[in-house]
Parts: sequence; structure tokens; C-alpha cells
Amino acid sequence: MNVKEEIEVYVEPLRSEDVEVSVKEERECNKHDQDFSWNIHVVSHQHTQVEEKPYQCNRFDIPFKQEGTFIRQHETHTEEKSYQCNQCEKDFSSNSNFIQHQITHAVETLYNCNLCDKAFVLNSALIRHRKIHTREKQYQCNKCDKTFSKKGKLIVHQRIHTGEKPYQCNQCDKAFSQKSSLTEHQRIHSGEKPYQCNQCDKAFPQKSNLMEHQRINTGEKPYQCNQCGKTFSLKSNLMEHQRIHTGEKPYQCNQCDKVFSLKSNLTRHQRIHTKGLVAPEWTKKGKIEKKY
Repeated sequence: MNVKEEIEVYVEPLRSEDVEVSVKEERECNKHDQDFSWNIHVVSHQHTQVEEKPYQCNRFDIPFKQEGTFIRQHETHTEEKSYQCNQCEKDFSSNSNFIQHQITHAVETLYNCNLCDKAFVLNSALIRHRKIHTREKQYQCNKCDKTFSKKGKLIVHQRIHTGEKPYQCNQCDKAFSQKSSLTEHQRIHSGEKPYQCNQCDKAFPQKSNLMEHQRINTGEKPYQCNQCGKTFSLKSNLMEHQRIHTGEKPYQCNQCDKVFSLKSNLTRHQRIHTKGLVAPEWTKKGKIEKKY
């Protein structure tokens, strides 16, 4: 037999009577009066009709097909509730439900980072966050001695030196070095105040504004001066205070050579140039003596 003959023998179709017998034997469902064209169809049909569910809940009459589903359902009845809220003494069997519940007490008990303005619902989250401040900072600014753990933060920082402000408001001429600053600024135009105090009706455009406001009610002053021990409710106030010790005066008048430690003092001074007024002088007692 040559190759051609072998191929012809291989592809020769089955006899019609053979096909009829083999299909007829397999295509009929033994539980339902229903016929199928192919064996695979009847098998698929039988699986949908007779679905084995060997796992039975002994508390509720519910069968389960998969062991994992049965175990998870069973644990809701038998699992010990080992997570207790220290605010209201509610018990929870799963850590995720416990964490979700604690969010309801979020504003009442915030854990504040003493190195930045961030606050957290859970103390464990604050501990994780603090690692950001302590981790190795391999990206150093070539203009000053500041270092950063991420390259992106270095790029944003360098805009302080370059003056670059790539994010511009489409409502006014103001531009910003960070996108988040632009987003917060745009709320001035939209009037949006998404952060509301749970103690009063006041709302704020920025989360930091809400936190500052809440410290007025609590009297909390988390920022402490390492030179004299004085504490402040705002980080910005601490930084301004520390200039008393360092003598730093970063705010310079663009009309004359005078420099100031506080931006508010510079603003007050600049009115001399814009309104033609004589500068008031501060006495040692802190009272203003005006010169005319």
C-alpha cells in the first residue's frame, strides 16, 4: 500500500449505521426525556441536573459544593470573636471587620505623626508611616542638604530652587509646583469644602484645615520645639518659632533690603511701599509706635 492509499484509508468516514448506534447510545439523558446530538452535550446537561453538594452545614440546612465555601460559612457560627474595639467594646471575628468598624471612631481618636501633618485612624498605621521618615534616603538635592527616599519627591522639592510651577489654575493666573496644591486651590473657585468637623457644622477645603480646627477643640499641641520645649498645634507655627533660635529670616522685601522671619511681617512691611506709609516701629514692650 502506497502513502496515498494509507491516507485515504485513514480519513475514510465511519459507516452511517455505526454513527447512528454510537450516538444513540450516549445522547439520551437517563433522568430526563431529552435527546442530545453529541455525547459531550448530554454529559454537560447531566452535570447541571445532578450537582453534587457533599458539604452540609449542621446549623442550617444548606448544602455546599466546595469545601472552602462550606468552611467560610461554618466559621461565621463557630469562630471565636477575638477582636474587641477599645472604644465601644464591640467584638469581631475577623480583623478586616474590626478595622472597618474602627473607622467610625476615626475623627474622635486620630494618631498624629510628630514629623509631618499626617494623621491616622490606627496606631499601627502611624507606626508603618513613621518608617517613611526613618528609611534610607538615597536621593539628595544638589542645591541643599535635603535627602529623599523617592526620586519623585526630590523632583518636586527641586522646584523650590528652580521656581518651576507646572500646574496652573484655569480660573486665575496662579500656578503651583505640586498637583495636590492646585487641586486644593481650585476649591476656592468651586466653593467645595469636603472636610467637615464632626463636632460642629464647619467645613473646610483642605484636610489640614480640618485637623487644625479640631485641635482648637481638643487643645492638642503635637509639635514640640527641641530647643525650648514649647509646643504648637500647627507644624507651620513650630517652624516659624524655631527661627527665633536659628535667626533665619527667609522673607526679603523686593523693594528694599529688609528681611523677616515671618511672611506676615513681610506683608505688613510691604504696605509701606504700596501705600506710602511710614513703617511702624516695635518697642520692647511689643506696642506699636507710629511715626508720621
